[in-house]
Amino acid sequence: MVEAFIIDEVTEELSASEKALEHTLERMNQEQPMLLAYLFSENFEAFTESEREFLLFLTTVIWKSVFRVWGSQAKITEPLLAEVEERNWDLLQAVSARDFRERVTVFFDQYPAEEELLAFVEDAIMDDEESPVTVEGREPLFISLKSIIDCLVLPHL
Repeated sequence: MVEAFIIDEVTEELSASEKALEHTLERMNQEQPMLLAYLFSENFEAFTESEREFLLFLTTVIWKSVFRVWGSQAKITEPLLAEVEERNWDLLQAVSARDFRERVTVFFDQYPAEEELLAFVEDAIMDDEESPVTVEGREPLFISLKSIIDCLVLPHL
């Protein structure tokens, strides 16, 4: 399991150094090229530039945190990512709550093994002064990041 202290360490490392972030992105692209292809696909053109940059940063934190715990992963494929993303959208669409935190509770109920990664994503995209995420972008960003987490950690659960 990826613990909160690992996520915090990785976040600090990547926030503190542009060089560390670039190196991690290069390594992630070598290990998981589908992740960057996914993040730079037309699916994300509706997001603001700030949201896309934040999505890339959060994905990098997630990937490096998982890598730190489990090392190299099997390569993520486009069909797997599409299947996982569709399943996550289906789960969210079945929730009738209107509040974002209430809506994403279904994912925590279904996924207790990686609660820290999900909590990291939820907290990062909440509406506050520091978050570049718009209200419209919140759910799609959450689903995208949840899908990435699924693809990286499901082999270990």
